[in-house]
Amino acid sequence: MIKAGIIGGAGFTAGELIRLLINHPEVNIDFVYSTSNEGNTIGKVHQDLISEDLEFSNKINPKVDVVFLCLGHGNSKAFLSENEFSTKTKIIDLSNDFRLEKNKVFNGKTFVYGLPELNKSDIRQANYIANPGCFATAIQLALLPLANAKLLLEDIHVNAVTGATGAGTSLSATTHFTWRDNNFSYYKPFTHQHLGEINQSVKLLQDNFNAQINFMPNRGDFSRGIFATHYTKYDGSLEDARQLFSNYYKDAKFTLISKEDIHLKQVVNTNNCILHLHKHEDKLLVTSIIDNLLKGASGQAIQNMNLMFGIKETTGLKLKASYF
Repeated sequence: MIKAGIIGGAGFTAGELIRLLINHPEVNIDFVYSTSNEGNTIGKVHQDLISEDLEFSNKINPKVDVVFLCLGHGNSKAFLSENEFSTKTKIIDLSNDFRLEKNKVFNGKTFVYGLPELNKSDIRQANYIANPGCFATAIQLALLPLANAKLLLEDIHVNAVTGATGAGTSLSATTHFTWRDNNFSYYKPFTHQHLGEINQSVKLLQDNFNAQINFMPNRGDFSRGIFATHYTKYDGSLEDARQLFSNYYKDAKFTLISKEDIHLKQVVNTNNCILHLHKHEDKLLVTSIIDNLLKGASGQAIQNMNLMFGIKETTGLKLKASYF
């Protein structure tokens, strides 16, 4: 059995990881690290896990087989500077600390960007993974087939909305129920931090890409999920585009293409990304949907872990949505 540790165990992504790992047939949770919750049972924070007797700890086991870093952005580097793990311990970081090429090497560790639909062979050989961002996952899965075919020639326009869990557990003026309920807003227009990794992946497949990705992120008044639309100029037919996407994702276990219109309930509580294509005059519209906490975070982290340990990629992950 794989021994796993979780660092920063009180947040939304850590809660999802615990739920997945408890039910993973190849994994035992060795520790869940949280200095603010030391001695509390997991169920005191993640209240649906009331039957679990696992407790938060302020100690780590440096010899676990895999450790997941569920820390705030910028904190993973600090934690790894202060805490040593065995050279055999695989690390999967869910922050943005190591996603960009300029930051991928840290303290002798080289982090591989953990988007399986882009880097599956490298992930299988990796010891350290930089798990992609949630918006970045939804947007890249909509664009990679076009980039791979060198067809992103003009500006791309992206409008994406995420649920309240995308903001994490810390309270702010825009996360209170009274503000979020029955409300809608944008934030960080054209400057969202995930643009760096999106552009990096696109240029990896299409090195001559020099257009703009105009990204408008939005806050929705629902708990979880990302609904993203992307459009750009495309000269081929709709059938050409469908074939292009089908070929690119023919071996992808969790990325599906639908001929019917799509909506968030199709992916909530799954590790799936569903894509839909629509052609209007000379524009191709690509819609993508994911669960921000699963395919956009913890589910993808488990998918990466499975690949790293040579386990069947879908092990411990849901492919069917809880529709109602």
